[in-house]
Amino acid sequence: MSTEVKQAATAPILNGTEAQLYVADVRTSSDFFTSKLGFTADFVYGDPPFYGMVRRDRARLCLRLVCEPVFVGDNRQREQLLSASITVDTAAEIKQLFLEFQSAGVTFHQGLKKEPWGARNFIVLDPNGNLILFAGPAG
Repeated sequence: MSTEVKQAATAPILNGTEAQLYVADVRTSSDFFTSKLGFTADFVYGDPPFYGMVRRDRARLCLRLVCEPVFVGDNRQREQLLSASITVDTAAEIKQLFLEFQSAGVTFHQGLKKEPWGARNFIVLDPNGNLILFAGPAG
């Protein structure tokens, strides 16, 4: 008879996600996120660069070089096709973040807005046409 003790299997825990942003120039995109949005560059890889990652706190964005347009015309902006969603915990933080980006001269696709479902958010338009949503509770 076996005296083997069966260990309870624990479910894997997903502890992060990294959005992929398609960009025409990895270095220029990395510079935008670091100089305008307060991210730091984790790495920029290749010569010339074809991949990189920027981070701010627990938010990470991967920058992937593409040489052809990914979307046709203004479809991304017209349909509000988000490339990434980044959240904060409080209403004060989302307002502070909006004001920080505004003072840095960031271009917004949508200004700070209270949504009917109880969120307060805004959408940044990066130099490659990517829409990045920043959201928090309405307060």
